[in-house]
Amino acid sequence: MADRTEGADLAAGVAAGDRRALARAITLVESGRADHRQAALALLGRLRGPGSDAAGRQALRIGLSGTPGVGKSTFIESFGLMLTAQGLRVAVLAVDPSSARSGGSILGDKTRMEQLSRDPRAFIRPSPSQAQMGGVARRTREAVALCEAAGFDVVLIETVGVGQSETVVAELCDLFILLLAPAGGDELQGVKRGIMEMADIILVNKADGGLEPAARRTMADYAGALQLLRRRPQDPQGFPKALCVSATTGAGLGAAWAEMQSLAAWRRETGHWDSRRAGQARHWFEEEVRQGLLAALHHGSARDRLDALGAMVVAGSLTPEAAAAEMLASLA
Repeated sequence: MADRTEGADLAAGVAAGDRRALARAITLVESGRADHRQAALALLGRLRGPGSDAAGRQALRIGLSGTPGVGKSTFIESFGLMLTAQGLRVAVLAVDPSSARSGGSILGDKTRMEQLSRDPRAFIRPSPSQAQMGGVARRTREAVALCEAAGFDVVLIETVGVGQSETVVAELCDLFILLLAPAGGDELQGVKRGIMEMADIILVNKADGGLEPAARRTMADYAGALQLLRRRPQDPQGFPKALCVSATTGAGLGAAWAEMQSLAAWRRETGHWDSRRAGQARHWFEEEVRQGLLAALHHGSARDRLDALGAMVVAGSLTPEAAAAEMLASLA
């Protein structure tokens, strides 16, 4: 009974927009303990269930990726401060690289976003990626849902960096923004085609001072490259597009926000918004099943069978392929 009352109080705090309650709730969904997992599922059920003040709340989810050193944290701080100055509530979920050995991370985003972290209309939550593919912590999706339940208008999801697996962030957000820096040559070789095909808007940062001409050339190069990509059904005429911004001076941030709002509004009106979110829900359902099956391999008779077959592979009496087929057959 005490646990149920505590869970109800936490859900009420999140729904009321209490930032401490939100931080506690995110810690709960990130925990790997079995009892915490059950409590997290109950919390999410309360917030989404009928009668909850938080049910049906939606934020504009913006995924942000970019090469290391491009200025993602500086951009997010400037962009976030611009949005809070307009009266919007902004949540930032910043995924930091984790050590493959210890699982820890530096989690320095609050120190890099000092002004935004003090803004009462903003909430910054750094999380270790925990070696997840795509630079996105496994429970980031649930953290996004909690931020929506807390009444935030915009949720920014900053990922570790650009890579072929980075496109998993597209399954978390409504808009995917790719942040790039002016390059000295062969700019288009620096980013994989897959990440470009996922991007809704490409922003070339550091378009100020002596770098502004290079930034505009880079923007033109990417704008030309985007014209060669096949137009996606979820895009209106003119998207995806490339723009120049400066996180330090604020130049271009207003125009970038206007384009994001325009694209989001078009997708809402045409039904692409709802269909995209429904597809994402299906994706994460299947991902949860996959993760659950992998976890099941580490317990009970499945673990024993895995160890026995692994020993046979090591001894050379069974090929990896045959051992895998036998393991899968035993699970069917």
